[in-house]
Amino acid sequence: MRKRLIKWHSYSALIAMLPLMLISITGSILVFKVELDSWLRPEHMQVDVVSQAPRLALDTLMHATLNANSEFELGGWELFDDKQRSDAAYLIQRGTDDWYKVYINQYSAELLSSPVPMGHYLTDWLLELHYSFLWHVKGATIGFVSALIMLFLGVSGIILYRKFWRKLFTLRLHAAKRVLFSDLHKLVGIVSSPVLIIVSFTGAYWNIAGILHEMDAHGDGEHYLISAPLYRPDISFEVLRQQASLEIDGFQAGYLAMPHEPERDITFYGQVQSSNPLHSEYASMVSFDKTNGLMIQKQDIRDAGWLTVFLDSFRKLHFGYFGGLLTRILWCLLGLMPLLLTLTGGYLYWFRRRQSRRTPHSERRSLLFR
Repeated sequence: MRKRLIKWHSYSALIAMLPLMLISITGSILVFKVELDSWLRPEHMQVDVVSQAPRLALDTLMHATLNANSEFELGGWELFDDKQRSDAAYLIQRGTDDWYKVYINQYSAELLSSPVPMGHYLTDWLLELHYSFLWHVKGATIGFVSALIMLFLGVSGIILYRKFWRKLFTLRLHAAKRVLFSDLHKLVGIVSSPVLIIVSFTGAYWNIAGILHEMDAHGDGEHYLISAPLYRPDISFEVLRQQASLEIDGFQAGYLAMPHEPERDITFYGQVQSSNPLHSEYASMVSFDKTNGLMIQKQDIRDAGWLTVFLDSFRKLHFGYFGGLLTRILWCLLGLMPLLLTLTGGYLYWFRRRQSRRTPHSERRSLLFR
């Protein structure tokens, strides 16, 4: 069984080698996406504001955005109030299902950029590459399968080297290259496997959830093409934002999902004060009817069931920011380990294949487990 598991481990790694390398590199970079965006595009991401300046009303900001971009409708809105980071509006071009992004100073209503497609900026392009390999649902399916393979590689590696503590930090630096690479492969694999298992499991869930949603909502290939607002024109989104903060004690809205399809309503996602470090900044939500502005649903993550809490924790676990800068650096570094595992594992596989052609069958077993 051990011999068979080694073969499955090796073949799985070979099959998913290239996708996993891309996922590894892009994922490690995206751990610091906001910092990279702020460094590369400070004129979009950062606002220059007097510390006492209040946020302008959402309605004012929305009108300013739509008046300057009359061929678009709003699909969503990212809200910030830290006196540093700008708001981001997500626009949909009328008559299409094409989404765009634009940045706006929430303290002055100044537009900081023009609308650009979602993958226009470098880190947004890397995010699409990371999630779907720039191939939409088909690419997300490849990503899902690759994540499952990485999950299997992490679990099978632990099983194969389950007594790892005996020689965990053993590196025979002056031994033959095969021995050194074997030690390095085991060491790196065991140290990084907990993080790789977490990111592969959460990533696989997000991929399959997105695929199933796309099949359910657009299984016939048809997408609703918005041509006019789907909410009553006299609804005040600022009033709804303030009401949401009253519906849930301590609620701070972070994202507004607009009704861009007929079956959708107005939903604010946000955070609350919580003792659970894995509760995300979008863990709680309040929804309002788009035709009359009445509250129809709310969810306080502090009162939610275990499954909702578990699934919400995936955001912080996947990107590693539940413990601040330290865990983000750790996630970034360990997320790159599949590159080293590919190098060492590929060499070991090549060496065994070469030896199997040279070595009599009776000696192969001892060579395999040496």
